[in-house]
Amino acid sequence: MQKSNRKIFDTLISRTKIYLAIIFILLVIICIENYKMIIPSVILYTAIVIYSYYTNTKKKNEISETLQDLTLTVDSAAKTTLINSPFPLIILEADGNVIWKSAKFTTEFANVDINTYVKDLNADIKSEIKNNEEKSNQQKTRKDVVRQVKIGNKDYQVVGRYISLKNRDKKSKQDYMVMMYFIDNTENIKLQKEYKDSKSCFGIIMVDNYEETMQRLDASEKPLVTAEIDKKMYDWANKTNGVLIKSDRDRYVYLFEQRYLEAVKEDKFSILDQIKEIDNKEKLQFTLSIAVSNEGVTDKEKYKAAQDAMDVVLGRGGDQAVIRENEIYKFFGGRAQEVEKRTKVKARVVAHALENLIKESKKVMIMGHTNPDMDAIGSSMGIYRLAKTLNRNAYIVNSEATSSAISAFKQTLDKDPEYEDVIINKEVALENIDEDTLLVVVDTHKVNYVDTPELLEKAKKIVVIDHHRRSADYIEDATLIFQEVYASSAAELVTELLQYAEVKIDLKTIEAESLYAGIMMDTKNFTFKTGVRTFEAAAYLRRCGVDIIRVKKWFQSDLTSFNLIAGIVKEAEIVSEGIAISTYEETTKDASLICAKAADELLTISDITASFVLGNTGDKICISGRSIGDINVQVILEKLGGGGHITLAGAQVEGMTMEETKQELINRIHEYFSEIE
Repeated sequence: MQKSNRKIFDTLISRTKIYLAIIFILLVIICIENYKMIIPSVILYTAIVIYSYYTNTKKKNEISETLQDLTLTVDSAAKTTLINSPFPLIILEADGNVIWKSAKFTTEFANVDINTYVKDLNADIKSEIKNNEEKSNQQKTRKDVVRQVKIGNKDYQVVGRYISLKNRDKKSKQDYMVMMYFIDNTENIKLQKEYKDSKSCFGIIMVDNYEETMQRLDASEKPLVTAEIDKKMYDWANKTNGVLIKSDRDRYVYLFEQRYLEAVKEDKFSILDQIKEIDNKEKLQFTLSIAVSNEGVTDKEKYKAAQDAMDVVLGRGGDQAVIRENEIYKFFGGRAQEVEKRTKVKARVVAHALENLIKESKKVMIMGHTNPDMDAIGSSMGIYRLAKTLNRNAYIVNSEATSSAISAFKQTLDKDPEYEDVIINKEVALENIDEDTLLVVVDTHKVNYVDTPELLEKAKKIVVIDHHRRSADYIEDATLIFQEVYASSAAELVTELLQYAEVKIDLKTIEAESLYAGIMMDTKNFTFKTGVRTFEAAAYLRRCGVDIIRVKKWFQSDLTSFNLIAGIVKEAEIVSEGIAISTYEETTKDASLICAKAADELLTISDITASFVLGNTGDKICISGRSIGDINVQVILEKLGGGGHITLAGAQVEGMTMEETKQELINRIHEYFSEIE
């Protein structure tokens, strides 16, 4: 307003000058024509100038008075608004002394010890002032600090504003004063919570072994068992006021509000155990796979997220539940031994699809996990032979191979000139991969556990063949996935693919023996996790010319290694009933392999049902876990970022010492048993 009036006044002065100039010119013209008009013209012009000056001065004063009155009115309104503020307001000195507080502040906190809250808020603001001054040489004169505070049964948004005192007394130590507004935000927070709680969560529930189990029941018993399953499912869903819809014979869709999500977590999906308690004449046991998610904006997106979570559950072997929230998976259950229930149909379908992918590619690269074992190497050799049979160039990416078994295998491999350029390192692989390259990942599905993670980013087509229970960090963009947790090894899965391929595959002896060695290693000489399909695969490989004695020689340990493992076993301690833990203190890249052998050896001791051995690889602490099936070592080590199977699992921990990792492992073991109770 003031700026606008100045423009008007300036304009008025300019026009007056123009008028005076025009009058002066006219009077000069008149005086030239008539000299007698000089004196009257001077008198007239002087009078006009005096009058103009008087009127302009008068108008300027009137405008100034108007502006002054307006300013006084605004200041008065501001003061009135401040005093009668609808929000509780308090003004403090830098040291916390109260300068003034509004009447609303006094009445609002009459029954609350507000001084403590004000003191803490003032200290918080002072801390922020100090941080701002350190970040900037030029001190800011005004800054808002917003904090959320719960006072009594109300939630407040506190807006603190500090103002520098530029014209302060030099003797005074007060650099600023603080104004705090307390805005009651209770209703808004309640509405936000209600909005969040009322959002929907989607769940998918599947009966894992429905078809296989129902086929073994009497016709008269089937409807009774089905009815009991449905009743237990609906009763469990009613606890959360959820809606349960049976979409198929073995599939349910579960919809409930997010306010009940914490209750579902605390319940730990008790329905998993309730279903197992269903009694039938054949003493068969039903298990469930459950996936719940609240991710997504629309219900369709949430349902899609639940489907993705279900893929993870099924990839881990079923009999468990998972909650996917903020892209984080939380697992429940999964402590029972997997039951072999895969069909040969899937192996035939995958074999056909894999053949087509190989034919569509110009070359094939095969990659296992870091520190590859015989299962990874054997699986790679099997896929290599399939690609070569289809007339495609194939290469095995292997950056590290340190175990004695692989060293012995490589010595045998080096005798055949065909494999001279087959095994390539990371650098060569990255240099040669292109859009027409098919990348086959074997014996792992974890992004950070593959031999060369960079290849995953460059490959356009990826195939995953694995037998481990699926982890949260799995390879998501794979073109084809053959992940069967019921298989003993990746070598067993590859052997099946070779059997069901449309082309006739002639395995070389070294290739058949490497596949056999992979199966033998993961089953501990056909002792653990062996099914009918395992022996069928072994029989096929045996017919291909496997020399069992030569394979066993690959796994022979020298006397030094044997004594080393014996020393680790000797130092083992029992930390819980039936669980032994030992450590391998020497720092070496072979630590994970030595720990695995020591963990296996510990299981040969009576009364030990599970074993864990820790080692130091230099940059990580590795853990090898083994069990005879009573304890799920995979669930325990998954809490430390690892994975595997119920009887065989591993983990790698960074940023912790050996002793810290050991203590953390013990805590996780105790946590495992507390969750079972």
